[in-house]
Amino acid sequence: MAEKLLEIKNLTTSFRIKDDYYAAVDNLSLTVNKNEVLAIVGESGCGKSALAFSIMGLHTRAKIDGDILYKDKNIAKMSPAEINKVRGKDLGMIFQDPLTSLNPLMEIGDQIGETLILHNKNLSKNKIREKVLDLLNKVGIPRPEYVINQFPHELSGGMRQRVVIAMAIANEPELLIADEPTTALDVTIQSQILELINKLKNEMNSGIILITHDLGVVAEMADRVAVMYAGQIVELADVKTLFENPLHPYTRSLLNSVPNANEEQDKLHVIQGIVPSLQNLPREGCRFSARIPWVDETAHEAHPELKEVTPGHLVRCTCYKHFSFPDDSKEEQHVLS
Repeated sequence: MAEKLLEIKNLTTSFRIKDDYYAAVDNLSLTVNKNEVLAIVGESGCGKSALAFSIMGLHTRAKIDGDILYKDKNIAKMSPAEINKVRGKDLGMIFQDPLTSLNPLMEIGDQIGETLILHNKNLSKNKIREKVLDLLNKVGIPRPEYVINQFPHELSGGMRQRVVIAMAIANEPELLIADEPTTALDVTIQSQILELINKLKNEMNSGIILITHDLGVVAEMADRVAVMYAGQIVELADVKTLFENPLHPYTRSLLNSVPNANEEQDKLHVIQGIVPSLQNLPREGCRFSARIPWVDETAHEAHPELKEVTPGHLVRCTCYKHFSFPDDSKEEQHVLS
């Protein structure tokens, strides 16, 4: 049986816009197990990074409601001093843009060493240097004894990303969050980074939350997948089930938007519309309904909740039972109207 590492219960993360708060993560519940990669997928603006920052306690102006239980300790209720003891030690995060998450004025060795010192006060300078070199080796950086004295701007994008990973795993965290870890990297470096993350998961027996919009990465890396739309999980399943039997219209639309090398396609499928802004987000009914106008309103639930349709496979809203892709002419009519 899987050992639960993180449990999120009814999490709502809201941001203030003018005089009101609007939820970017809306009443979300999720679990992450040890030695598991849970992928969270969805378009930009769906709330994926807001969720990651909530888990790490990095929001400074957001209102957080609900519980984030790490080994029965409620992160959401911790003081800044308490979360600082957990973050970087038990919880690690690989940020999306390594150039903005590294200090441009500090040498690489000092930045990684700082992470070690924060949670290991008694380490000598020699021991810190030894550990930093070991971490740089572990993440596949050549000539670590040279790189340790370099600044971030002197490294390539792939090298900087490896440094960020070295910082994230310095204290061997049990939960690692990777927020778009391969964005803006070329395909070869992407593959190396993903292979490295997978290797680290197996070596440290960590639970990993992989945030991405790349379904190819999901297919290669994930054990389970949570599809997120407009602040909610709309579908949750193991990776095999999700790719072989996607149910929610949003999941099916995402998968249908990916080019298929085995099929001839005149044009790519495009999902109508965009993810609504926080202020314009519908808080009642199916939040995806406006982007599939050919599906009758009666197909949607008034208050859709995640329901288990088969063991381990959860879907939000009954509209999946009535969904099919329209032919091009019908879809164009809806767009024009």
